[in-house]
Order: sequence, then C-alpha cells, then structure tokens
Amino acid sequence: MTTEASEPSTKRDWAWVPRLVAAVGGAFLLGSGLWAMVAPAAFFEAAAMFEPYNAHFIRDVGAFMLGLGAVLLLAAARPAVEALAVALCGVGIGAVAHTLSHIVDRHEGGTPAVDIPFWVLLSLVLLGAGVARWRQAG
Repeated sequence: MTTEASEPSTKRDWAWVPRLVAAVGGAFLLGSGLWAMVAPAAFFEAAAMFEPYNAHFIRDVGAFMLGLGAVLLLAAARPAVEALAVALCGVGIGAVAHTLSHIVDRHEGGTPAVDIPFWVLLSLVLLGAGVARWRQAG
C-alpha cells in the first residue's frame, strides 16, 4: 500500500476573480441602470447622446441594465445557486424595472392598457419561478 504525501499547492487559487468581475460589472450596470431610469435626460447628456432624445427609450435601456446587473450581482453573491434561478430572478428584476418605465411614461404613447398588465404579469411569473427554483435548488 502506498501513500501519497500531501504536497502544498504551488498554484494560486484564482476562483475569486470571476466573482469579483461579476460584482464590479453588476454594480456598474445596476448604478447605470438606476441613473438612466431616475434621470434619463442627465444620462442621455453624459453617456448616451444618440439623437433624438427619447426619455422612455432611455428608461427602457436602464431597466435592461438593471436586469443584467442583478443577474451578475446575484451570481456573485450566491455562486452555488443554480444558473436558472439566478437568471429568472435577475430577468424578473429587469422586467419589474421595465414595468415601472411603462407606468412612468404611460402618457408618452404605446398602449398602456395592454403594455402595463403584460409587463406586470411577466414580472410576476419570472420572479415567482425564480424564487421557487432558488428555494428548490438550495
């Protein structure tokens, strides 16, 4: 019977790097998304000067950035949670923000009587499925 001596690892453990990148990227996207939603004119002037200015479009962009940031932050905070749960929750958060964009801009056009209930329902379904999966997975 042979026993192998335990050798000290000479490799550095870099497993923390992707989590750090996800956390920093998520914080940046979350902050940018909040900025775009709360102050679309200021966001447009400072970061997204693509004419013509459209406050609703800027808010929508902010909503999607919030969703992306949420996915990264959830994944960084809880790396052991299954990807499907993280994706459903993060996209659900983005859908909630998109719903708010449609509520705030309901006077700007579109079809609020259809758009708002659709986004509310989609938000609830995504978040409900995400929370259920999160609980199932761990």
